[in-house]
Amino acid sequence: MECKQHPGGYALPTFHGRFSFALGLFCQQNASRTVSGGLDRVLECMIQVEQLTKRYAGHTALRDLSFAVQRGQVAGFLGPNGAGKSTTMRIMSTFMPATSGKVRIAGYDIERKPREVRRRIGYMPENNPLHLDMRVEEYLRFRAGLKGLSGSAFRKRVAEVLDQCDLVEVSRRVIGQLSKGYRQRVGVADAILHRPEVIILDEPTSGLDPHQVRLFRKLITSLARAHTVLLSTHILHEVEILCDRILILHAGRLLADDTKKDIHRRVGALTHVLAELAAPWEALSHALEAMPAVAEFRIEDIGHGFLKCRLTSKEGIDLRPLLFEEAKHRGWALRELTQQKPSLEDLFVQLTHVGRGRAET
Repeated sequence: MECKQHPGGYALPTFHGRFSFALGLFCQQNASRTVSGGLDRVLECMIQVEQLTKRYAGHTALRDLSFAVQRGQVAGFLGPNGAGKSTTMRIMSTFMPATSGKVRIAGYDIERKPREVRRRIGYMPENNPLHLDMRVEEYLRFRAGLKGLSGSAFRKRVAEVLDQCDLVEVSRRVIGQLSKGYRQRVGVADAILHRPEVIILDEPTSGLDPHQVRLFRKLITSLARAHTVLLSTHILHEVEILCDRILILHAGRLLADDTKKDIHRRVGALTHVLAELAAPWEALSHALEAMPAVAEFRIEDIGHGFLKCRLTSKEGIDLRPLLFEEAKHRGWALRELTQQKPSLEDLFVQLTHVGRGRAET
């Protein structure tokens, strides 16, 4: 049976000879290996992508994309519309062939072992295709059958996902009559029916109101306890809350791939200090140039004998104590000394601005 509408199920047609990947892709981040039935399985890296490229007629959607996601991580694909997030997820789910590159899910090559890959992924595409004329429980039973569940395990698992996704109260309602938030929950319930090791969610909170978004975040957090999760979004705040690994994508290129801690460290390096001093321009300029911790500065005359300077530090060093001591030592009046802490949005804008320049060259 073919089921093109639901790429997360088992009923997808198998690709034969459409593209050839090498089986030797390995994870460079502390992966442990075992041999089972002749297949070298990478146990720790659940998602492995290497030099993935996708070209359409006259357009390159992905350019040599490489990254890895460890077991148990929640990774966030962050990027504007058209960055290549959905294309990457469609390739990973075996719904679309790549032009070149290598992908493994839970140790299985997506071209050589597509059925094994589908057994290990739960995929909710951006448009979340559902049978709107079916009732919620009826639909999940239908999908469970397509995914190979049967007998008592069949009924038990449907009941479990209804409870896990808070769908029990609407289980007998027609899907087409549900709110967008509940439909998204049905999509997630479908994705996790067969207990996949990897869950791929494409823009899962798109179109939801703030209350629905909050409930959906809670659901994704609960899924992370037992699954590796990759979700895409163009909402910066979303990845800050949900993800412990952040991948920033722009124009088909990966501009950043770091843990949330490392991303915040990079954001901290963009911290600025603003100061207003009654100081001679030349003397202030020489004093700032002599400070090893100052990466760059800009001075502006704001009148009434005061200069306004904006300083960027090296490696996120707090420049305020240094500047205060300098002003005190030289007898300069200091009427403002504040630190401007950037956000993930600032880093995103900086990276995508650089990425736009590369894409245009």
